[in-house]
Amino acid sequence: MRGEWVDIGGRRLRVVRSGPWEGGAGEGPLVLMECGAFGCAADWHLVQEALAGLGVRSLAYDRAGLGLSDAGPDPRDGRAIADDMEALLGRLGDPSRLVLAGHSMAGLFLRILAPRVRDRLDGLVLVDAVTPEAVEHPAAARMIGGFRGAMFVLDRVADLGVMRPWALVAGDRIGLPPEISREKRRIYASASHARTAAREVQQWLVTADQGRALGPFDPALPVAVVTAGSVPLPPDLQAIQNAPALASQAGRVDRVEGALHASLLGPKYSGRIVEGVRHVLSVSR
Repeated sequence: MRGEWVDIGGRRLRVVRSGPWEGGAGEGPLVLMECGAFGCAADWHLVQEALAGLGVRSLAYDRAGLGLSDAGPDPRDGRAIADDMEALLGRLGDPSRLVLAGHSMAGLFLRILAPRVRDRLDGLVLVDAVTPEAVEHPAAARMIGGFRGAMFVLDRVADLGVMRPWALVAGDRIGLPPEISREKRRIYASASHARTAAREVQQWLVTADQGRALGPFDPALPVAVVTAGSVPLPPDLQAIQNAPALASQAGRVDRVEGALHASLLGPKYSGRIVEGVRHVLSVSR
């Protein structure tokens, strides 16, 4: 496997480090990357490579039960995931400043994690990410309801191997290099990965409530929002997606024309995510 396992207290998470690490640590800020629903560390490969070329360290990982990481206790809601992220940071023993980057559903998780690491947090990069407030929008609520309903079914049938043929079609919509694409497709086909991902989505409304209870991000926190321009969203839903950057005193919104939800992480558009990271680092410094 790529990367390494980090024990967070009787369970291991698979992490993939990139950039100038020295003896398990390094200088400068650390970009911690959180994948979306059904994602894994491989999703961030191209962004990690580009950041390493700029001398920026990053860490992507598989959440508990996803990819190559050990399973975690149920329910897989936002608090459980933030607990694991905190434990992972503690086990790394790296006191560096942090930038949190999240794709898609990870926007919910970062809302919960950010206040826990506020003393070392330099900013956020939200990549076509959802916000807890999206559940209040009728169109988004219908989409989330349908997605959650399908996930209750998948949870029951995942062990039948239903994801194996689907992985051939949809396992890599990012456009990853061949070796990383094979890793992504193997993970996507895994029954345990699908089952855990389904259970995370089942907890969507709970996680959104947990995030809303904490309130919005601190307006002093730099936030870059990078969205997929080819994903058709009503203007008021786009406004909800952009709100974290618009409320920030050092916010940046970048709508990437031609990009789809997954291809935003791919070879054609991932540089725009890197630009978002560079924005956050430049204003935080």
